[in-house]
Amino acid sequence: MGSVSLEHYSLLMENSLTYSWWTKKKRSFRLFKSKGSASRRGDKEACTSSKPVISRVYCRKRKHSVDDQDLALETNDKRSSKVEAVPKDVKHSSDDDIMLSDWITRRRNTVENREDKGKEEVDAKSEDDDDCTILENQSSKRFTSKRKDRRQLELEEDMEWEEEVNLISKMKASSRRRRKASNIPENDTVATSSQSRSPDSEVLDALLKIGSSDDSTTIRNTSKESKERNAICHQCLKGERVTLLICRECKDTMYCLQCTRKWYPQLSEDHVVDKCPSCRKNCNCSRCLHLNGLIKTSNKELSSSERRQHLQYLISLMLPFLKKISESQSEEIEIEAKVQGILPSEVDVNRAVSYCDERVYCDHCATSIVDLHRSCPKCSYELCLKCCQEIRQGSISERPEIKLHYVDKGYKYMHGLEMEPSSSSVSEEDEEAKPSPQWNVGFNGSITCAPKALGGCGECTLKLQRILPRMRMSDLEQKAETLLASYIISLPRALNCKCSALETDMRRKAASRTTSNDNYLFCPDSLDILKEEELLHFQEHWAKGEPVIARNVLDSTPGLSWEPMVMWRALCENADLSTSSSKMSHVRAIDCLSQCEVEVNTRDFFEGYSKGRTYENFWPEMLKLKDWPPSDKFEDLLPRHCDEFISALPFQEYSDPRTGILNIAAKLPEGLIKPDLGPKTYIAYGIPDELGRGDSVTKLHCDMSDAVNILTHTAEVTLSQEQISAVKDIKQKHKEQNRFETNGTGVACSQEEVEKNMPEILSHENDETGNALWDIFRREDIPKLEEYLRKHCKEFRHAYCCPVTKVYHPIHDQSCYLTVEHKRKLKAEFGIEPWTFVQKLGEAVFIPAGCPHQVRNLKSCTKVAVDFVSPENIKECLRLTEEFRQLPKNHKAREDKLEIKKMVIYAIEQALIELETLPKETKPVPNS
Repeated sequence: MGSVSLEHYSLLMENSLTYSWWTKKKRSFRLFKSKGSASRRGDKEACTSSKPVISRVYCRKRKHSVDDQDLALETNDKRSSKVEAVPKDVKHSSDDDIMLSDWITRRRNTVENREDKGKEEVDAKSEDDDDCTILENQSSKRFTSKRKDRRQLELEEDMEWEEEVNLISKMKASSRRRRKASNIPENDTVATSSQSRSPDSEVLDALLKIGSSDDSTTIRNTSKESKERNAICHQCLKGERVTLLICRECKDTMYCLQCTRKWYPQLSEDHVVDKCPSCRKNCNCSRCLHLNGLIKTSNKELSSSERRQHLQYLISLMLPFLKKISESQSEEIEIEAKVQGILPSEVDVNRAVSYCDERVYCDHCATSIVDLHRSCPKCSYELCLKCCQEIRQGSISERPEIKLHYVDKGYKYMHGLEMEPSSSSVSEEDEEAKPSPQWNVGFNGSITCAPKALGGCGECTLKLQRILPRMRMSDLEQKAETLLASYIISLPRALNCKCSALETDMRRKAASRTTSNDNYLFCPDSLDILKEEELLHFQEHWAKGEPVIARNVLDSTPGLSWEPMVMWRALCENADLSTSSSKMSHVRAIDCLSQCEVEVNTRDFFEGYSKGRTYENFWPEMLKLKDWPPSDKFEDLLPRHCDEFISALPFQEYSDPRTGILNIAAKLPEGLIKPDLGPKTYIAYGIPDELGRGDSVTKLHCDMSDAVNILTHTAEVTLSQEQISAVKDIKQKHKEQNRFETNGTGVACSQEEVEKNMPEILSHENDETGNALWDIFRREDIPKLEEYLRKHCKEFRHAYCCPVTKVYHPIHDQSCYLTVEHKRKLKAEFGIEPWTFVQKLGEAVFIPAGCPHQVRNLKSCTKVAVDFVSPENIKECLRLTEEFRQLPKNHKAREDKLEIKKMVIYAIEQALIELETLPKETKPVPNS
């Protein structure tokens, strides 16, 4: 019969004295009451003389056992001289081995069944049993509540102890059965790998090692006993935990049951015993989360021939843009030669004072200056070559500041309870008709400093200056041409992709255009991405400007938790690197209804992420954290998550921000200021139904660089029937408000008639497997898209739910989100539609530079994204740079943060250096 010996009980008592007396109120440590002939004195002697048992499940007794548990204390035979306590409800069979997961399940069920009974027993106890002193001025109600809570906690811990006694009894019984089968004396038992074991007892063997009672075995187990006495959970670093699970792979790391259930819900207790999270490389304890280099981030090693081919491909695509930059500089040197009256070869351009850790921008258009520019010797006003060209042509614009302010009309207006004409929704300052300041241009092309109204002095002639060493651009261009001419350029071979028109695992339907054959998107699996032909397949679609969806990318990672609370915990513990811990208690989130920042308690925000939040009228409150953590040091603040993300990136030749061989942004040398391309985390609420107002969305915009976005975590929030009914009523009020404010703008037919005449588009409204809804527009459709947005701008709402009355740039303003209704109208009026698809958990979406896109979260989502610059899309990056420089001065998208021209120069230079370091390519010797 299985039992718990006082030999084991001694260890439990010793550990309890070591770890838990200070955590609880002082309580007596009672042994089990004897129903047999054994006396209390004999129990004490047996407890004192017994030797500890080395177990793979550490149980610590912090208090006495519950009174209502009848335990039979029996005396063994004279040979063993041990007293054992046996719970009366334990039944044993001859071949019954205990699985840890079974015990955990039974213990949970037992605690739940006894909970009500325990509460009744707590109420029945007298006040005399409580050792805590209560102040006389406390209310009786508060006294009773505290006493009940404290006793309930004690009762629950007693229940846990009872169940663990049962487990130990059964484990001892199972161990005896194995010893009898192997003819090993009971007193000299040592669990070894050579013992005969049944398959059912595999987990038990990993959990249990029995020490012998003789002195020699005690000496061998001294180190193990010491480990038991000082055992702590690897996750929480607490030593008073009742049960600790030891990994049988490393035989050292321990996790308590509480941490296992809370932080590793995907792992069962048996899985933790087989291989702990630390061995699985996905431990999210505070120490492991702040370590980098624990995992290998690169999923493919390139050979020398592959690297050579990629570098040649990169240089060949970027060389034309380097020539354009060089040509513009040559033209400016020729103009400077005319100003000085000398030959272009005789022009000596002075080098400007500049440093590697600073960016140089044009004072007029805010574009990055990479080399040649003009500067005022008096006021240091600097002008880029593009602005110089526009000044000479008379086409330069003043670029006035935005003077548009949305009016906060309050809670009732945002929810459709108050209606006002649209003219009062936006405050626009009157712009006086002032003559535009004139630039003075000489007959020979010289330019005077900008007028004082534009920030200059208006007096001195701008001098030509340089940043890079003389002849560096021309030498780089010549070197690249010479090198490419000496190689047979092995451009990626054309696959002549003829992807099936039918939807398969590799293709996903995303549009229903009748005039093109690009309705399906390339959608490879992560297992196939490492194949060379898949990279070529990706490049073919990528060169066309098509998005790509990679599936199951998280399957190739160790499985670190992307739970928002895990990342927040890591940030709080690392708060000294960026901000004080007090600031980490709150986050600045964006309210999707008002489009304004709100300060929310961090714990409340993450609770709303999983359970949802509502306004007073039950309208869902959608919050989102954008570019989180709010720093460009993601790798420093969350190093382990950063490594996990990079290891999940598909097509790392392009997407790896550190070592991507075709990622131009990764070619910038150390010492230069690099653009903040991520990774960045986006955490946002979401629900399946489209609200039409206050949805959890990223509004229509266009990124200057390429990007890849991975969905790492989701949480589903279900609305109650009361909420669903309230949302339906409020939506009707929104429609009435929209009709009132747009009255007389040409809305002639009812909503039902409009929807009836609309063409069909892909909406994915009933797709339950998706988590985020993406709409990505083709580059060639941008002119028609912009025309539609300008025409219907007043139908969109932005800050404080006010209608958009003025558009500076319909896409770069980021003030519009196209609902299903708008997408249907867009197709009906202009014949265009986006690629529309849903992103599932573990999918990576590649967005080409220059493609306008928008996203709506169908569930609460955690996404991690990183930007990169591919050689195929340099042209789009330069086009967007030109568009951004035309925006008003205080426009949020105006600054040239990418500095694409600088990237082109340094990327070619670094590629040439790397090519020179590669082993020489051997050519086959022709047969004589």
